[in-house]
Amino acid sequence: MPEHISRKELKTDEFRDTLAHGAEAVLSHQQLALYVVGGIAVILLAVFGWRFYAERQTVKAAAAYDDAMKIFKARIRTAGEPAGDPTDITYSEDKNKYDDAEKKFEAVAKTYPRTRPGQISAYYAALCLEHLNRDAEAAKWLDQVIGSGEADFASLARLELAQLYDRGGKTADAEKIYQDLVAHPSVFVSKPVALMAFADHYRQTKNFAEAAKLYNEIKTEFPDSNLAQQAGQQLELIAPKS
Repeated sequence: MPEHISRKELKTDEFRDTLAHGAEAVLSHQQLALYVVGGIAVILLAVFGWRFYAERQTVKAAAAYDDAMKIFKARIRTAGEPAGDPTDITYSEDKNKYDDAEKKFEAVAKTYPRTRPGQISAYYAALCLEHLNRDAEAAKWLDQVIGSGEADFASLARLELAQLYDRGGKTADAEKIYQDLVAHPSVFVSKPVALMAFADHYRQTKNFAEAAKLYNEIKTEFPDSNLAQQAGQQLELIAPKS
C-alpha cells in the first residue's frame, strides 16, 4: 500500500465523504420529516377522534336531557282525571313528577358531565330537589355547576344558590353572591336580572331602603325593559303609606 496519497486521490476521498455526509443528512432529514408528519398525524387523529367522540356524547346527552325535560314540564292532572294517552306524560302530583325528573337529570349529569346538556342537567337536578325540599342535595348540584368552568351556567347556578340561601336564612351568604352577579353579569344572568334578584332579596328581608335603591337603578339604567315595569310596581308596594 502506498505511503503517500496523491492530492487527486485526497480530493476524491473528500468528495466521497462530502457525498456520504450529505446523504446521511438528507436521510436524517427525511426520517425527521417522517417522524414529524407521523406525530402530526397522530395528534390530528387524536383531536378529530376526540371531537367525534365528544360530539357523539353531546348528541346522546341532549337526547337524554330532552327526555328528562319532558317529565320536568309534564302536566299535573286534575283530581279524578284519567291518565289518558300514554304518549302524553302527565302526573297526579308534583312530588312524583319532580322525583322522576330528578333521577333522569341526575343520570344525564353523571353520565355526560363534560357536555353542555350534562351540565345544564345538573342545574335542573338541583331545581327538582328544591321542589322536593331537599335543599342540601340541591346545593351540592349547584356547586358542581359553579365549578364546571362554564361561566354562563355557573352564574345561573349561583343565582339559584343565592335564592336557596335566602330561603335557608343565610342572608349574608346570599348578599355576597348577588353583589358579585351585579358586578359580573353574564348571558344568562344579565345585570338587570341580578339587580332585580338583589332588590327582591332586600324587600323580603324588610330592608326597603336598599330595595328601593336597586329598583330605581333598574328603572334608570334599563327604562325600556320589562324589569323596569316590575321594579316600578315593587316600588309602589314598598312605598310608605301616607
